[in-house]
Amino acid sequence: MANVIRVNGFKPVKHLDGSPWNGQTEKFATAAGDATPIFIGDLVKLAATGEAATGIRTVTKAAVGDAVIGAVVGIMIDPTNLNTPQYRKASVAQYVFVSTAPDTVYEANVNGAFTSTTVGQNANHIDAGGSTSTGASGESVDATTIAITATLTLKIYDAVQRVDNDPTLANSRLLVSINNHQLASGTGTAGV
Repeated sequence: MANVIRVNGFKPVKHLDGSPWNGQTEKFATAAGDATPIFIGDLVKLAATGEAATGIRTVTKAAVGDAVIGAVVGIMIDPTNLNTPQYRKASVAQYVFVSTAPDTVYEANVNGAFTSTTVGQNANHIDAGGSTSTGASGESVDATTIAITATLTLKIYDAVQRVDNDPTLANSRLLVSINNHQLASGTGTAGV
């Protein structure tokens, strides 16, 4: 049976030592001059400057191949306007919550088939655009970039072990971590 296509970005699920992800995040600002929307599950990177008024660090959506700080897990809504969408609109100064621990493992969709030989290899992400209805990211693991190259953004750990996930078919779910993390030393490690 074919896998259900569930592209929704990168969802933290655990740490490399096997302990569950505990919901820890850091608050970051987004600049009003940043014209790229940010969705729940998007990978983000530190921007060049912090927010001038508060000193809070700023993030922007990571481009394919960038070193990243983590994945967005929440958006601070405007309490005076509860109709605020659950994503960060383009060119809006807003706060986002990001899972930043370098040892976080994320669940994500892969746009191709997965084989056991890809465990331990690296890959970049691909972005099909997020949903303005649900606020979910359109990012997934790009199967066409799987290689041992050390500078690729993600490291593949395993397929998600669930009855609704067939890793031999396209659009399966993988467990990945950030290989090229802005808080880690170096630009990542080569795959095996």
